[in-house]
Amino acid sequence: MSEVVYEETATMIAAGELQSFVPFGREHCRNHPNAFNLQLRELQPASELWSSDGAAGLVGSLQEVSLQERERECWQLRKGCMRVREEDVEFEEELYTAGTVVVWSQGSRTQASNVYKAFTVDSPVQQALWCNFAVPKNKKEEEEVEQTVCIVQSSCVNVHTVTGKDFISPLPFQVSNVWATKFGLLLERKNAATDAQLGAPGEPLPTVFSMLHPVDEIAPVVCKPTGLFEGSRVQYASDANMKIVFSCCQPSVVVSYDTVQGIHSVWALRKVTPDERSTVLRCTADPVGTPLGLMASGFLTSHLRNISRLDSPGGSGATGLGPSTGTSCAVGTSSPLHYSALHSHQSRVITSSPGLHSRVHSPSISNMAALSRAHSPGMAAPSFSGASRFNTSFHSPSPRGHHGLLSSPNSTVNETVLVPEMEPIVPDLCMEQLWSETVTAGCHREMSSQASKVFLTSDLCENRYLCFLVESHQQLRCVKFIESNDTSQLIFTSVTTIPAKDAEPLQNIDAMLVLEACGSLVLYTGITRVSKVFVHGLLSPPFSLTNHLPHLSTPMDSVSTPANAGSRHLQRLDEAAMPSPVSELRGPNIKHHEASFLEDYTFQQTTPYIHALRDPVCNRVTLELSSGSMMRISIPEIATSELVRKCLQAIRFILPKEAAMKVLVKWYNIYNAPGGPSAHAEWNLFVTCFMTLMGYNTERLTWTRNLHFEVPLSPVIAAKKARPSDGGSDEDWDYLLGSHYHHQMNSQPVCGPVDSSGSNNTVITDTDGLSSVSSPSCPPLKLDSSAPLFPHIPSLFYVLHLLYQELQLDELQRARASLLVCLLQQLARDLQLEEYMDLYWRDYPSLISGFNESCLIDQVLCFPHPPSFYPSTALFGQMQRPSFLRADPPCVLSWLSSCLRGEEILPFPYLPGICQRTRLLVLSYALYITEDENATSTDVSKYLAKLSAGQKSCASEPQCRRQSSGKVRGCSGSLAEQLVVWLTSEGFTLKDLESVPFGVALPIREAIYHCREQPCSDWSEEVCLLIGRQDLTKQAHKMTLGKSKASVGSGLSLEPPATTEADEEEDGMSDIIQEVTGLIWSQDLRVQEVRRLLQSSRPVRVSVVQLPEVSDHEYIEEKENKLLQLCQRTMALPVGRGLFTLFSYHPVPTEPLPVPKLNLTGRAPPRNTMVDLNSGNIDVPPNMTSWPSFHNGVAAGLKIAPASQVDSAWIAYNKPKSPELANEYAGFLMALGLNGHLTKLATLNIHDYLTKGHEMTSIGLLLGVSSAKLGTMDMSITRLLSIHIPALLPPTSTELDVPHNVQVAAVIGIGLVYQGTGHRHNAEVLLSEIGRPPGPEMEYCTDRESYSLAAGLALGMVCLGHGSNLIGMTDLNVPEQLYQYMVGGHRRAQAGANRERHKSPSYQIKEGDTINVDVTCPGATLALAMIYLKTNNRSIADWLKPPDTWFLLDFIKPEFLLLRTLARCIIMWDEILPNTEWVKSNIPQIMRGTFDPSEDINMETMAQAQDYITAGACMALGLRFAGSANSDAFDCLYEFARNFMKIMSFAGTAAVQTGYYNLQTGLSMILLAMSMVMAGTGNLKVLQLCRFFHKRTGGEMNYGFHMAHHMALGLLFLGGGRYTLSTSNSAIAALLCALYPHFPAHSTDNRYHLQALRHLAVLAAEPRLLVPVDVDSLKPCYALIEVTYKETKWYDETTVQLMAPTMLPELHLLKRVKVKGPRYWELSVDLSKETQHLKSILSRDGVLYVKLRAGQLPYKDDPQGWKSLLASAVNHRNSGVRAFKPEAISTFTSEPALVSFAEFFCKTSEGMKHREDTLVLFSAMLYECVTQEFPEMLPTYIAIEQAVSALRRGDLLQTFPLWQMRLVVELWDSRVLRGPAYSDDALLTSEFLPVMKNMVDVALDSWLKDNSSVLRSYMRGEALPKDAQSMVLACFLVYRSIPCLRNTHTQLEGCSSFGDLLSRSTQLGIPLRDLLRLVPVLLGSASGPQTLHGFPQQAF
Repeated sequence: MSEVVYEETATMIAAGELQSFVPFGREHCRNHPNAFNLQLRELQPASELWSSDGAAGLVGSLQEVSLQERERECWQLRKGCMRVREEDVEFEEELYTAGTVVVWSQGSRTQASNVYKAFTVDSPVQQALWCNFAVPKNKKEEEEVEQTVCIVQSSCVNVHTVTGKDFISPLPFQVSNVWATKFGLLLERKNAATDAQLGAPGEPLPTVFSMLHPVDEIAPVVCKPTGLFEGSRVQYASDANMKIVFSCCQPSVVVSYDTVQGIHSVWALRKVTPDERSTVLRCTADPVGTPLGLMASGFLTSHLRNISRLDSPGGSGATGLGPSTGTSCAVGTSSPLHYSALHSHQSRVITSSPGLHSRVHSPSISNMAALSRAHSPGMAAPSFSGASRFNTSFHSPSPRGHHGLLSSPNSTVNETVLVPEMEPIVPDLCMEQLWSETVTAGCHREMSSQASKVFLTSDLCENRYLCFLVESHQQLRCVKFIESNDTSQLIFTSVTTIPAKDAEPLQNIDAMLVLEACGSLVLYTGITRVSKVFVHGLLSPPFSLTNHLPHLSTPMDSVSTPANAGSRHLQRLDEAAMPSPVSELRGPNIKHHEASFLEDYTFQQTTPYIHALRDPVCNRVTLELSSGSMMRISIPEIATSELVRKCLQAIRFILPKEAAMKVLVKWYNIYNAPGGPSAHAEWNLFVTCFMTLMGYNTERLTWTRNLHFEVPLSPVIAAKKARPSDGGSDEDWDYLLGSHYHHQMNSQPVCGPVDSSGSNNTVITDTDGLSSVSSPSCPPLKLDSSAPLFPHIPSLFYVLHLLYQELQLDELQRARASLLVCLLQQLARDLQLEEYMDLYWRDYPSLISGFNESCLIDQVLCFPHPPSFYPSTALFGQMQRPSFLRADPPCVLSWLSSCLRGEEILPFPYLPGICQRTRLLVLSYALYITEDENATSTDVSKYLAKLSAGQKSCASEPQCRRQSSGKVRGCSGSLAEQLVVWLTSEGFTLKDLESVPFGVALPIREAIYHCREQPCSDWSEEVCLLIGRQDLTKQAHKMTLGKSKASVGSGLSLEPPATTEADEEEDGMSDIIQEVTGLIWSQDLRVQEVRRLLQSSRPVRVSVVQLPEVSDHEYIEEKENKLLQLCQRTMALPVGRGLFTLFSYHPVPTEPLPVPKLNLTGRAPPRNTMVDLNSGNIDVPPNMTSWPSFHNGVAAGLKIAPASQVDSAWIAYNKPKSPELANEYAGFLMALGLNGHLTKLATLNIHDYLTKGHEMTSIGLLLGVSSAKLGTMDMSITRLLSIHIPALLPPTSTELDVPHNVQVAAVIGIGLVYQGTGHRHNAEVLLSEIGRPPGPEMEYCTDRESYSLAAGLALGMVCLGHGSNLIGMTDLNVPEQLYQYMVGGHRRAQAGANRERHKSPSYQIKEGDTINVDVTCPGATLALAMIYLKTNNRSIADWLKPPDTWFLLDFIKPEFLLLRTLARCIIMWDEILPNTEWVKSNIPQIMRGTFDPSEDINMETMAQAQDYITAGACMALGLRFAGSANSDAFDCLYEFARNFMKIMSFAGTAAVQTGYYNLQTGLSMILLAMSMVMAGTGNLKVLQLCRFFHKRTGGEMNYGFHMAHHMALGLLFLGGGRYTLSTSNSAIAALLCALYPHFPAHSTDNRYHLQALRHLAVLAAEPRLLVPVDVDSLKPCYALIEVTYKETKWYDETTVQLMAPTMLPELHLLKRVKVKGPRYWELSVDLSKETQHLKSILSRDGVLYVKLRAGQLPYKDDPQGWKSLLASAVNHRNSGVRAFKPEAISTFTSEPALVSFAEFFCKTSEGMKHREDTLVLFSAMLYECVTQEFPEMLPTYIAIEQAVSALRRGDLLQTFPLWQMRLVVELWDSRVLRGPAYSDDALLTSEFLPVMKNMVDVALDSWLKDNSSVLRSYMRGEALPKDAQSMVLACFLVYRSIPCLRNTHTQLEGCSSFGDLLSRSTQLGIPLRDLLRLVPVLLGSASGPQTLHGFPQQAF
């Protein structure tokens, strides 16, 4: 029996990790409160309900559940993957369905399962599945993938996306099955019985439908069968016998089963091509075909659409396709059709589908449509027809239903068919038949049943198979397929059947697990049988039954296996030796046997056997046991060690597929034998296995034999190893020879032979490890030439050599290279490859010389002395010596070295997909060192020679190349830039760079260093990471200052300083970012002062002194009157506060927006008593607070930043409960419009708000929506506004009673929505509205001025800046008409539609026929100004000149003079100059001269005119220089302000003449102009003026003036200093609306100008504050910025330096912005190319990440730069090093690694006393690295130092460090050779490298002096030295780059002179300076002539 066990385990592998499995969802559902559980709980006590303790309990619990419920429980598993902190974490996801609950859970090996999402639906779930829908991202072809869970119920599909969107798609029919595909869902319609009745005469209805997105229509699928008869015609998939059994995304295929023929077919699923679509939908004149086709499709579509509209309860059964693809009806059907029936209706039929292609249906209909589609389940189809009669659904039981349809001409159904006028549904997907089973004659026994499982699998050699399990035959049929060259077509080649009861694929180990009928588990890779799987704790039936049923055993030859001899061998052997009792059960009477079996052997119950497999994920799979419980096992991988895996890859790459498969299967079995090896032994095991397969006798090579005793190769050796003595005996050997194992090994070539010819004593002497190797009794070892890999030894050797070269380039893998070298040297020696041997010896001298001795046996291979032993020629003939095996070994380091020396280089061989690092570095050197720009794109083949594999086409390569070159081509720049960008595109990161050896990596580091100095501003995040500019990487991440409040990591702490008073928080200004304002205005507390001036939430202080004669009652009145005056100021504050806190807050979506109270109470000192206006003692105007609270709402809403997350629900959620706050909410809505969030408010809510009829809400909404849609001409908004403007409604429409202010707002809204579009109709209407006459019934009589002004402003906005180029408006004579409105004259007849309205004159106002200039002038003036804005049109400007005679001056209101001057100046934009002369030049000549006293001059007129004109000119100056902080403009305006103040303070003549009100108006305008120029700068002088006016409350200071002054204050600190004003046309228009120079007299005054328009100033604000943020501390900081202006006609190109944070000038004026050194890394943003990058930075709070350079302190800590560490070190370089204290490192760098390096390696400690010099050296290195700004070079410095000191001590173990040293020196030389200009480029500039180089030279030279004989003997090719000398010799040869001289020695030795030597050495490529070291050795040897003659003989 023992032998049999061995036999069984020989090809058996052990499965790992056995654990019982219960779907997690079941556990979860137990606690889930769904209805089903509740019922159960009522019936039984809870304890009994789910008492699952292991399997038995589980079965019990399931029996309690009713059968029907049990059937509904199902689940599926899949692999999930997510990024967690840079690493991919894999886990299993489970989707569990029971009843109405679906549970999606996740869990992995390391963490317990948890519920990700759980869904409960209304009706029982039919199916739940994962599906990815493709959503078109934008206009281009890109698509985003939405991951969803689809839950299918009987009447609808619920789709839940991962991002949280939910859709419900109603199903227009009953669905039998739903499949997830690459494009979306595929639905199969349930076939009702009635379908059959339709069969004969008509076209069958489609059965397969697709749905490309939950909101798309369900569309039929087209199929394209490859039939013998009809060719491949296109038709709807309507075959009722076709059942889909499988669908897959990659490749996109569907497998179907024909229930009649019993065959399976494979179809490719793809989008429909346009011609296929037209074929299906075609409408020809063919009298028979067409109507039929149309009828079917027409009937179907109308049916589908109606059903979907009627919210069908499960109509009939279609499934949906997607947009823009097509399907087709078989048009020419040849059915025996009732001709007449259709003939009579033909004409109607054809017209029934009027526009087949009229509707191009794409998923992006419009946002609104999509919205309605997403939210209403009954409206899935976007187009309906009205024939509800159509609900005669397809499966209606009426017997005549569908016969009638086509047979009786008058049947009603037929009538209805033709009613709907609609086009058929356009198909989206097409199924193209690729393959179907052939029904062979042999198969006629019985038809195969439908496949119960279908899956894709691939084998170890990358063949792919589609497998399906046919249970009736107990077969797994595997169809091999390959992708054709264009990857779209799949070609199916061969079919193989494997006997199987069940099977599942194991994705990530390229294998599948098969459950055979006998109950044993077998592992297959593709169709190759690997081995049985032993599951611990589960006996497979053969073991348990062996003794009971011996009579059943039969040989297993009947099994149909692939024609793979090796694997059949394996299989037969393993089955024959093991009587397999169940093999006969495969017969037809299988049921009978099974039954008897279970009765006879009751033990079966105790040891359950496996009865099914399910849920494979990666390499884990679930076994269902006969007892009902489930176990989860994992199948081991093919290799765990990286090295073995790489070797296997290389072997698989080079061998033919069959050979590769044998090796892999063999290895898999050995590696995973039960009780397999530990990880470290894996390599030894691999070597043993591999060499055995090549024909070596591993028992007899000493080094491989030693491996044996670490690892059991086979159970035999394992048994032997257990014995105490190692000596062995004869019995052992006889036992081995007789063992079963031995026979098997011999008879089976796969396993490699045991060399049984050897006699006993040799084996024993060998095993004892005696050194009797050379004794003559021992015959030499020979290779077994029949071993399977013997012929391939050379090519295998070569690929492993290339793999070895690859490992050399990775520090992390290099340790493994020494393992590989042992194997390689053995092969090289046996292949007689001298130079390879030499190479390996040079790399690992000590290691290889160790082998030298023990492998002498094998020298026989090299020198075949006695021919009898070794017929060398014959054997070498058997080996296929590949063409690519060159005599000189490819060495990647010497390739790179010759590249650096600039020598000619051959392409370097590499293995695609395996040697990636080689490829990267070779191409990097080619690009950067040889300076070939095309190295990475077109010239790859110059540098790399791709090895063509034995089996694999190199299809993978071109695409990599294509991708990389595409990316690089765009970047023209230096080679360094190209290199860095290319490396990034190849996925090379800093982490990879660290693992590149230091010498190889140096050029890459150098390139990175160059790029770091001057990076491009538009590089991607990955490139910035690679060059180590965290500041740029951070910049590439889109972060704002405000957002970072939530996310801790990004770190700007935004919490305002904690305040003691609670009410401090409520003033609504706490969100200004303190850190930034603290940097901008660091010297004072001006921001706190502004907060104090603008707060309106606390009571004001009312200080009135009670005079003795005043009674108490009068005193109270006096106090209240004083309070009323103060309240005028308080009510005006919110307008300014809104500007001050602009966009500074990101709301929390779960909290309402905090709105500060508008507090109108006061406190009177000394007792702080309350003073209130509502006491009734004085008269308070009604509605006094309605507009102020509107402004308060706007101020609160303007805090919300445009970047915040705001949605419709949150806006509605802020709606206040109390009606008093309605005005505030109205303002809030307007503010949301101004910051762009109102577009998110659902149309429904907008209409809801407007229908309430609340005036303020309507004003706020209309203005808000229009601002949000600025300049878009949005139709829906236009309709909304038109309802509120009578002039835009048709003349016959009902008169709507729209409040006047709402009309004004609507008119301005039209202006905003059509801004700059020059829209003709609106311009015409607005033009006539400026002069709208008052109507008869008091309409349009009050506040006419504001309406006229609004119409003028709106007209100006519509035609903004168009000037005379108004297309198509010449007939309107716009300028002339406006001029007439401005100066007066006869009214023209009303043109157009509104003639009727103005027939009868007003009964209130008598205006006559002339235009009322007082009403129309302001609007017309500003309209002209805006239409001709910046056009410098002098003729129009001259119309606006103030009159130059006293007489005419008297006719014009001074106010209008202000407007005219302003208008004229901004038309002549380019003439505005920032000086007082220019301002005064606007005053007409007559006022400037000296006055003739005789003239009768009205001094008052003159004074007023002069002041208003001055104010107008100042206003224009303010607009021209808005936001520029131009000092000239500011000084000029400030001077005028001082003048006005002086005049006001004289109570003398001038003030009296002009009048206080006029002076105050002028002063307010100048103040506003000043704050426009200084917007956002917080200038102190302006602030002082504002504060001065803030204090003035008495007298004539009314509400309007306060509003003006506080608006000025708000503009001055716009957005807390982050925003400033723009001077774009749109901004100027907004400012003209907002700063219209007539301010309201009291808080309810809207007569001349609607108060709400004051807030439009926000539209002129733009973020231009640049805030440098230190990337390490994430705190804002100071940085020097250099700004270069473009050249203009006023000034040349100039460069200014600013200390940021600072306001930038307008971007269109700039050429570039640059962060200046020396303290921060430079960074330049070039604006001449594009401004988008800088714009996006500014819009994200202007955060510009900067990085401090090493040793620099930020400006805040060190304003002058005197404390910097470098400052002390400037005087002399070396003193810096000495002065450098390691403690000071923290000021240089914040990198923890460097700080701790200083801590541990640079400070003297007790243990380090004796190594003082090392400490100094380390400190010097550290100092140099941090001061020169390449801290990442420190490891390189240390590595160089270590290498050199190891060489000097003589304890190097390998020559690798010297290789690196040599590369470093060569790079340095190449840089120095190019001249001084380049030597600065090198990274290692200091004295460090020359010193180190010198040390190496000295060490090697001194060795050479003493040991020249060693070198000589090497050159003569004598045996290598064994001792320590060999190490130094190898170092010398490597460092001096002396080639292998074995074959070339005669050349160098015979030289008589140095010249001779030189000429010969150049051929060998020895560099001159290295040759000089050899001269004494080579020429000095000529002393003894006789020795010279001796050379040749010895060598031979």
